[in-house]
Amino acid sequence: MTGSLMVSTYSMWAQFRNCRQAVYWRYIQQLVGLDRDGNLHFGSLIHQCLELWHQRRALAEVLELIGTLCPNRLYDEGQRRDWHNATAMMKAYAARYAAEDLEAVALEKTFQGPIVNPSTGAASRSFVLAGKVDGIVRIGDDYFLLEHKTAAQLDADYLERLWTDFQITIYAYYVEQTMGITITGILYNILVKAKLQQSKGETEEEYEARRAELLAKSKTGKTTAKRKLPETDGEFQERLAEKYTDPAMFHREMLYLSRDRFDILRSELWELTQAFLDARRRGVFYQNTGFCFNFHRPCAYFALCRSNGNPNVIENFYQRVAPNEELRVLPNETTEPAF
Repeated sequence: MTGSLMVSTYSMWAQFRNCRQAVYWRYIQQLVGLDRDGNLHFGSLIHQCLELWHQRRALAEVLELIGTLCPNRLYDEGQRRDWHNATAMMKAYAARYAAEDLEAVALEKTFQGPIVNPSTGAASRSFVLAGKVDGIVRIGDDYFLLEHKTAAQLDADYLERLWTDFQITIYAYYVEQTMGITITGILYNILVKAKLQQSKGETEEEYEARRAELLAKSKTGKTTAKRKLPETDGEFQERLAEKYTDPAMFHREMLYLSRDRFDILRSELWELTQAFLDARRRGVFYQNTGFCFNFHRPCAYFALCRSNGNPNVIENFYQRVAPNEELRVLPNETTEPAF
């Protein structure tokens, strides 16, 4: 809250459009699951690596940061996987973009501004909107928002969907209003995450079963089969490095902004605030059950909705965390522009 105004973000409004009940759990009850999505850790890790790279262009420092952010990788499988992927990805990224024709003028830049009624020009007395952009870059005389994205795969459909990016249109509008510069467009910086897995080799039991099967098929009663040993970190890094030499693992897409999109944005954003106020006033945040498995896995609040908000489910599977975590400034972040 800012005084009597609620600080809202793109994440909140996007979730409100998808499922109002989820917004109730997150932004009013301030609940998050104890078992949080591991993909969020990797995305956050890469964003911090990219910020440091574009700030200092020092690969050694980036690799050290990856190690710092994956302190339990020796025994935590998720951190081990993230460490491997981030290390290989950032080495290849540094080589791919060693020289560039863009200048980073602000990184992880936060902003905050009023939400305005497009019909009257009056600011909302209930909400402000805040956010954080990955970067603002200058190419020639033009300014672009730099938006980092990690993708499981990159195809034509993925690129086509960038046009519908409600988030980045909001960010461009508010950066213009708060910083007094004209944003020409968006530079999407897309990094594809390799799907390779580090081989765990065979257990003794698996090896013996495979060996017995081969012996049964052998006409000589012999086999040269040897136990498959776990892939070492060095061997896996070599395979990942080879994968990241594929040009398709990195892509930059530039979209130019239409001023008409800003007018549409202002109207949509205002309508969302009115719908939220109505839902809060009536105490009715309806569930969108069509969104429960939208990403081919249960929503973070599926167990809570299924139990009708059972206090025991809350106590055992959720914790209370203040909203708008994406606005948190990390130790290595620099938000001031360098014009």
